[in-house]
Amino acid sequence: MPAASTSHLVLIPSYNPGPKVYDTVRAARAQWNPVWVVVDGSTDGSAERLQAMAADDPGLNVIVLPENCGKGSAVLAGASEAARAGFTHVLTMDSDGQHPADLIPAFMAASQAAPQTMVLGKPVFDADAPRLRVNGRKVSNGWANLETLWMGIGDSLYGFRVYPIAPLCRVMTGQKWMRRFDFDPEAVVRLCWAGVKPVNLDAPVRYFRADEGGVSHFNYLRDNTLLTWMHTRLFLGFLLRLPVLLWRRMTS
Repeated sequence: MPAASTSHLVLIPSYNPGPKVYDTVRAARAQWNPVWVVVDGSTDGSAERLQAMAADDPGLNVIVLPENCGKGSAVLAGASEAARAGFTHVLTMDSDGQHPADLIPAFMAASQAAPQTMVLGKPVFDADAPRLRVNGRKVSNGWANLETLWMGIGDSLYGFRVYPIAPLCRVMTGQKWMRRFDFDPEAVVRLCWAGVKPVNLDAPVRYFRADEGGVSHFNYLRDNTLLTWMHTRLFLGFLLRLPVLLWRRMTS
């Protein structure tokens, strides 16, 4: 097992993830120490099994939230606790096995080399990736790049990324949004507004079928409605910040 980091940890928000979560946690632990899992009000028994795994592994910490509040809320809870423990950065990854645990060291090294940045995964899709999901994200990416004057967001929705904790917590606690599916795109836009530059690294993503143990909580109508409302808010915020963003681009 790798030596424990005192600055960077892996943070895995988890809600009724199915059996893939245990493989995900084991794979993350094989690459990094420590790993924290935030169980976001799961009702599938995964909290108890993850706590049993943590009892035998000092590099694994499990935080259990009493009710489901959304991915962003789970990340904020974990990041806030990590800050109190003295950590400065979190690498977030999904609990369902879609993200490449073997790339954790490379992403952490990129963050350690430029700790003021956020390191964003840029997804590389395999042939089995749902076309609706692949093509649909292009809309969100286009809006995110417009809202930041093309600061360099390679992908706004891919949740495999390293955040500096302090600015992330500041932008989240400063408003009530980005608590659910809107977390990933809104986080990168608001962090760009706060002056946190993105660094993009390619990373494969795999969508598992149900017969492979895959679990998806994505709801096309609900979540796209949420993203539409989010980009409406962000575009209005962009217009208010446009003079500052233009000045920053001209002087950088």
